[in-house]
Amino acid sequence: MVGIVDVVMGWATSNSIIRALSVPGCPPVKFIIDNWMLILMAATSGGLLLWQTLQKSQAGSIGTAEAVRLINREKAVLIDVAEPAEFAAAHATGSRNIPLGSLEGSKDLPSNKALPLVLMCPSGARAGRAAGLLRKAGYENAIAVGGGLAAWREAGLPVDRKSA
Repeated sequence: MVGIVDVVMGWATSNSIIRALSVPGCPPVKFIIDNWMLILMAATSGGLLLWQTLQKSQAGSIGTAEAVRLINREKAVLIDVAEPAEFAAAHATGSRNIPLGSLEGSKDLPSNKALPLVLMCPSGARAGRAAGLLRKAGYENAIAVGGGLAAWREAGLPVDRKSA
């Protein structure tokens, strides 16, 4: 019979594992009972990877590299939804300031609703809410930068410290 030590140390071959599972005295149930901890660890690991992937896709945010790609190649508009004082203190170079509170019905938004909108705030939280509001308003390509201005700075991207 193949034990955990055999598998970990590489002594077992796939044939010996198959033989251990098919031996009349060692049904698959016994294998599962004997190796429940390894099976539980594998299932937990796979579940956490799946959960992380689903969280990222549901969050609706992009990284700074993808934001720069959208701005440069697809002519996306960079909008900072921070308050005016926060925007004056620091903002991504080339961004427009439209505070989250005045986002709905703002005349500063592009009239072309198919144009990609990249949203940013100091931490990324308000930008996520703003993206949701804009998608409901018909801007289907509104997306937030994950991590906000902090991630923008960490990536070494240009930041202005004067109001635009």
